[in-house]
Amino acid sequence: MDEDIFDAVVVGGGVAGCVAAYRLASAGHSVVLVERGSEPGAKNLSGGVFYCRVMEEVFPDFARVAPVERRITRNYVQFLNATSSVGIDYWDDRFADPVNAVSVLRGRLDPWLSEQCEQAGAFVMPGVRVDGLIFEGEQVVGVRAGEDELRARVVILADGVNSFIARDAGIRRKPPAGHLAVGVKSVLGLPRQAIEERFHLRGDEGVAYAVVGDATQGLAGGGFLYTNTESISIGVVVRLDDLAASRLSSSQIHDHFLNHPAYAGLLDGAEPIEYGCHLTIENGPALVREELTRPGLMIIGDAAGFTLNTGLTIRGMDLAAGSALAAATAADAALAAGDFSGAAMARYRAELDATFVGRDMRTYERAPKFLENPEMYRQVGELAADVLHRIFDLDTTPRAHLITTARRALKASPLSMRALARLGVGGTRGL
Repeated sequence: MDEDIFDAVVVGGGVAGCVAAYRLASAGHSVVLVERGSEPGAKNLSGGVFYCRVMEEVFPDFARVAPVERRITRNYVQFLNATSSVGIDYWDDRFADPVNAVSVLRGRLDPWLSEQCEQAGAFVMPGVRVDGLIFEGEQVVGVRAGEDELRARVVILADGVNSFIARDAGIRRKPPAGHLAVGVKSVLGLPRQAIEERFHLRGDEGVAYAVVGDATQGLAGGGFLYTNTESISIGVVVRLDDLAASRLSSSQIHDHFLNHPAYAGLLDGAEPIEYGCHLTIENGPALVREELTRPGLMIIGDAAGFTLNTGLTIRGMDLAAGSALAAATAADAALAAGDFSGAAMARYRAELDATFVGRDMRTYERAPKFLENPEMYRQVGELAADVLHRIFDLDTTPRAHLITTARRALKASPLSMRALARLGVGGTRGL
């Protein structure tokens, strides 16, 4: 065997890339992990809620040994209006053990993941920008980085949402604006005790907010907040086509959300630590249906579109890890057989379809269409608040039964019964 040829080159040192590199290196294969940043996580402004049970398959006791922030045991879903809000506050101790989800800061998590790759025997190359793929006919045989080449029997692309490498090679198309969103996030420092008091948390428990409505000033998207150990991550995600059609900037929407009166008490005295924006995926199921393999090549994680937004949960990291495990399984089989053909790489899709990753992408394939309904971002929340106002505003006039109260609120709303029914059917099918 040619010692100058790696068994696998993995491009991208995020969750997907690290999991794929770790699994293959642990199986005894020669692996190089290439990362454009000065170290994995250096260019990653994201973080979020990591539904981490899949990581237990890779790193036993992950939630205890990895540098995570808090265990998410409370989820708050909120319709936010200009002067009111309606929310569902769901706490459940069953999420504490086994740990269901954790909040993470990727600037801490990704370096730890790359260290595990190195300990498993992978060669980590930070500060290297991959410019393109190397082909021999239809076969991908490596990557180009400036004047250098890295040859490999299998190439795995985990280079993020844009995936310029696959696009430049004509394998993936540029996603339409409606399939993408821009996320703007601030990390605000607060003492641990203040976080636990304000959000009613104990120990290392954490909370995740999913917010729709005035958080994005009625544009398609939503707000988010999650608690870290001694900071809060808060921001907005706005669909690109809706943002382009408005006269607003993403930073204006972000600032509007952070200054909403409903959040004044939660954020009071918080000190800015970090601010940034990045592209994210809004319609993952549509992107995943595109080509994911070529002979000698597999595409995983965000580069392949593995993100799900149901309005209740936003998932990316668990799907990225799951796609990486599927790719590693396919690559391991190909290396054992010495077969790197298109048929051998197609095992990746079969592995995906047999796991929660492929199944969840199919289950929620209608969710993005449901979230396109403009009524979700203003009228629904306002209607819910109006119903509750009529219930709690005891102004000495006689009360009506709940059904009558709801009918009166609906009559005063721009929402029709037909539109409300359509949303109900769409939500049932999509979610």
